[in-house]
Amino acid sequence: MSGTTTAAVAPRRRTAGAGANRWVVLVVLCVSLLLVALDATVLHVAVPAVTEDLRPGAIELLWIVDVYPLVCASLLILFGTLGDRIGRRRVLLLGYGLFGVASGAAALAQDAQVLIAARALLGVGGAMIMPATLSILRHVFPDRRERALAIGIWSAVAAVGAAVGPLLGGFLLERFWWGSVFLINIPLMLVSLPVGRLLLPESRGDRDGPWDVVGALMAAFGLFGMVLGVKRLGGAEPPLSPWTLVPLLAGAALLIAFVRRQRRRAHPLVDLRMFARPAFSTSVGCIVLAMLALVGLELIAAQYLQLVLGFSPLETGLRLLPLTIAAMAAGLLGSNMLHRFGPRRMVVFGFCLTAGSVLTLTAMGGQDNAGLLLFGFVLLGFGLETTLFGAYESMLSEAPSAQAGGAAAIGETSYQLGAGIGIALLGSVMNAAYAPRLTSVPGVPVSDSRAAGHSLGEAYEVAGRLGGERGATLRHVARDSFVHGLHVTLLVSAGLLLLGAVMALRLPRAMNCEPPAAGPAGVPAPREVADSRVSA
Repeated sequence: MSGTTTAAVAPRRRTAGAGANRWVVLVVLCVSLLLVALDATVLHVAVPAVTEDLRPGAIELLWIVDVYPLVCASLLILFGTLGDRIGRRRVLLLGYGLFGVASGAAALAQDAQVLIAARALLGVGGAMIMPATLSILRHVFPDRRERALAIGIWSAVAAVGAAVGPLLGGFLLERFWWGSVFLINIPLMLVSLPVGRLLLPESRGDRDGPWDVVGALMAAFGLFGMVLGVKRLGGAEPPLSPWTLVPLLAGAALLIAFVRRQRRRAHPLVDLRMFARPAFSTSVGCIVLAMLALVGLELIAAQYLQLVLGFSPLETGLRLLPLTIAAMAAGLLGSNMLHRFGPRRMVVFGFCLTAGSVLTLTAMGGQDNAGLLLFGFVLLGFGLETTLFGAYESMLSEAPSAQAGGAAAIGETSYQLGAGIGIALLGSVMNAAYAPRLTSVPGVPVSDSRAAGHSLGEAYEVAGRLGGERGATLRHVARDSFVHGLHVTLLVSAGLLLLGAVMALRLPRAMNCEPPAAGPAGVPAPREVADSRVSA
């Protein structure tokens, strides 16, 4: 996908990047991002209500939450390249419409399977919306200092979406049924459609090669296979079980075949030679690790606040609010921090601060500790947003201008891939640490103990049915097991974050405001490679 944007069909007044119009474009792109970010988090506080109403199994519950980011991540490259050919604004507006229809279907779902399908359709709509934001932003802000400020605003809006999602979801659940958390997308879509059509410039890439649908499907099915295998492992399935081994091997094989296919094709979906630039590949890896920690921890934290501490959905959203306010502050301060400290120190500091906050949160127990939660969530939000800002800005700036669209698709895919795998991986770690302690509870029938091992919500249901001393015992053991699983998950997250800090040492030391030179097909020229080695 090419980042060279043309607007031959648009009038002069709507030419991208013309004078102050670029800031108007940024506002519209931020509204688009808000729509997608809101839906990624609004369901978190509704998980207990969905569980009580639809009674999904453990695997179904995981899919209800993570099918949206997984489908979105799988299709970003496909719809990004489609936008290059038929117009990015056109695909964006189609995404708005699909997002609204899918939101209505999710709100009216009567069983888990319908809700999973509707969430998957939401992922398709999100994949149509997201690639345009960063590729257009990269084009309309050619100056790196201005672009850093624009990315800071863009990332702060993403943080707003993450904050408003749980808070608005909690507010709605206090007054309506859980389906209302999806209906809030429809007014946003109704506003975004006419505003986007009026203000956004139409743009297309300059590539004429065939559209590799087969390659996009290979990547999508490969991703689903890998994540399904991880989820089976987390559900205490034996590692050598066919239900675990086959998806893992098939997914890995498809992803390897996808990479080889892209290298052979004259017109690949993604020019993988961009990964030869150390700063670009490192930034992508940092985005994956940061999102892996953020989304998985937010989901588990929401369940902890509601099921262990007994907060209402609205109270849960309020408790999570400091995390996102801190992230908003980091996004707005990011441009100054990046200019002063450089990409390497900024991203390393963000990872280390986040790891420290995660380790601090391991002191959480069965009783509320408001001061500890506030301190830990503020550090977590500021550290993660600092990391994401530095990584995104470095990735976009390291990519040649002619490959801005491909870089944007890779960045958004990494973002969604990290979010999806984070929910699957950390959720699996949580289940693996939680379930073994409930295999046999004294005085509780074995069948009831095993049912309680599926989730804490189900354990509470079984305990309520048993009643008396046996029910109280099961409830106490389940709560303690959940807290133990939370601690194990936090330790795993801290290890991944420290790994990200080590990875970030490959980023450039200083912020170079000159646009990178490019050889054929976006490959760095020899002089540029030498200069990057000196600066690093």
